[in-house]
Amino acid sequence: MIRRIKNIVWKLLIKLNLGGAIQLMLTGGLLEDGWFKSFNTKQSVDINNSPIPWCTYSFIKFIEPRLKKDFTVFEFGSGNSTLWYSNRVKNIISVENDEEWFNFISSKLPQNANIIFKKLDFNGEYCRSANKSNTKFNLIIIDGRDRVNCIKCSVDSLAEDGVIIFDNSDLPKYQEGINYLIDIGFKKIDFIGISPVTPHNNCTSVFYRYNNCLNI
Repeated sequence: MIRRIKNIVWKLLIKLNLGGAIQLMLTGGLLEDGWFKSFNTKQSVDINNSPIPWCTYSFIKFIEPRLKKDFTVFEFGSGNSTLWYSNRVKNIISVENDEEWFNFISSKLPQNANIIFKKLDFNGEYCRSANKSNTKFNLIIIDGRDRVNCIKCSVDSLAEDGVIIFDNSDLPKYQEGINYLIDIGFKKIDFIGISPVTPHNNCTSVFYRYNNCLNI
């Protein structure tokens, strides 16, 4: 009897085009990745409520096994990604232009993570923050403001085997930055798919050269 009722309910849900949505909530990749939790809380977290980068799940699965404990990372734009990377690399430096968010995230960072506050000034000090550190980074993450200028100003701060990670690279306004990297010899891999919090597809791109630290 119970099975019959379940079958009737399921057929009704299918007829109403709700069966697929219900199935995804009960089992499958979105549930396993914690997407529903992130959507409901509006926080970039996994199924265990642990912080994860706000970028495509396909990219996260690609990069995680390739990170090494001796990596140094620079990040434009801070947040849960800063916390996530800090657990997997030697150290990470982030630059943040929102003072309120800077004060909030600063209190959550471990000792190997450092955050710098810079007011947003297009093609000014903000986009040149990586250069000011006098460090060669294995990874530079472009996920903040003034992204095209951040790309152009940060290439010289990459280690010889360094890689650039560019989030939301599918947006037309960033095409100039993508063209710049391609023109100077970088190769590109796009990771297209859904991200935490939001229901639509977007793209996180990895720009690399030969003999890179991710062994691509």
